[in-house]
Amino acid sequence: MLVSDRRSSLLAFLRAHGSAAVETLASELKVSAMTVRRDIDALTEAGLVERVRGGATIVRGQTRPGPMDAAMHRLRAEKEAIARVAATMVEPGMAVGLSGGSTTWFLARQLLRIPDVTVLTNSLAIADLFEEVDDAAETGTSVVLTGGIRTPGRALVGPVAVRSLSYLHCDISFLSVHGIHEEAGLTTPNILEAETSRAMAASGGRTVVVADHTKWDVVSLTTVLDLEDVDVLVTDRGLPDPAAEVARAHIADVRLA
Repeated sequence: MLVSDRRSSLLAFLRAHGSAAVETLASELKVSAMTVRRDIDALTEAGLVERVRGGATIVRGQTRPGPMDAAMHRLRAEKEAIARVAATMVEPGMAVGLSGGSTTWFLARQLLRIPDVTVLTNSLAIADLFEEVDDAAETGTSVVLTGGIRTPGRALVGPVAVRSLSYLHCDISFLSVHGIHEEAGLTTPNILEAETSRAMAASGGRTVVVADHTKWDVVSLTTVLDLEDVDVLVTDRGLPDPAAEVARAHIADVRLA
């Protein structure tokens, strides 16, 4: 089980039961007590659980799944299909930028199979994905994590993230977005996230947007990039034909997964 999946399962168990002993969690997740303790430490640092003697308890206000948890389960099949198509653009030895987001998280899972990839990300969830995963170690994958202010979706944003990205360079940058619109372009409700995603795009030789069809015609508070600034859009076959035609009028390469 991937570390992010395991920690999501641990959180779900604690949300359902309120608290649990390390031995109970180890039995439930079928891992060692040491692994559970490391997961508890990570989730405590993220402010999601509280370490107690012999186990952990859920932090008040965390009884419901967070925004990232919900996004992981929404249109999962479409996001996995998008991730598979996007991963074909990545070759061994590349440096790859991944913004925060559920679709880029699924893409990160695909990158575990590609050797000698350097992943640059502002997503704590994506960084967690590569932690303790044997495949990542065997393929020589390395992760560079920006600093910054943590959002509810566990992305690092703001001036520190932007500054660090200005010194780094990727072969290709993959962006998740909240909305795509012909006139408004790529949009997000978080101004700091928009600035950070722009810096992520600027660090890459090519900019690839990975977004399911429900993002089309959605406009959020602030624009990240105009459609003309996007090199490739990877979306799913749920995108209506008229929308696909509009996208191709602005983006040279539109791929339907």
